Amino acid sequence: MRKLRISIFISIILSFSACKVGEQVTQMVNFTKCQFRVSSVNNITLAGVNVQKIQNFNQINTMDVINLTTAFASGTLPLSMTVNVDVKNPNSSQAALNKFEWIFLIDQTELINGVVNQKVQVAPNGGISTVPLHVNVDLKKVLNSQSANSLINLALNLVDASNKPSRISLKLKPSVMIGNYPLNYPGYITIQKEFHSQ
Repeated sequence: MRKLRISIFISIILSFSACKVGEQVTQMVNFTKCQFRVSSVNNITLAGVNVQKIQNFNQINTMDVINLTTAFASGTLPLSMTVNVDVKNPNSSQAALNKFEWIFLIDQTELINGVVNQKVQVAPNGGISTVPLHVNVDLKKVLNSQSANSLINLALNLVDASNKPSRISLKLKPSVMIGNYPLNYPGYITIQKEFHSQ
């Protein structure tokens, strides 16, 4: 079914090839052929506590415990992080898109989704652009037992205390404007990364 959708998508693209917008469409097609990876996750805070500064549990100070406990008791547990996505363009011409939808998952559990409304351009022949995704989610609103365990495991990996890898995934759906109309890629491009304790 996905191959059929992509075939239809390519047919639509070919119909634009004789138009002035053909270059835009080609740049989007190039984007879907790019190589993606999560290069880093940083600026991770949980209820205002900077998780990345903690190398082991002995470094969790009294104020951090108070902040976490107070946030949890008040019915909120805000998690904030920046997920940096590297896009490498192996094509011989520029890759670009106008916006893309994204879905963020930990161990196959969807936590949050959003849209990046900015033009992303990647130079040809191995050019790399980094796209930062700012993830902000209230864990108290989205947690179930499975995702809670996944997040705890991810936190343990970040402080070098887990023997089980955490898997984060991103799903991207790029689109380009053709005149005043958006043309969306059929389906999602999936990016995965494992986090291990060192």
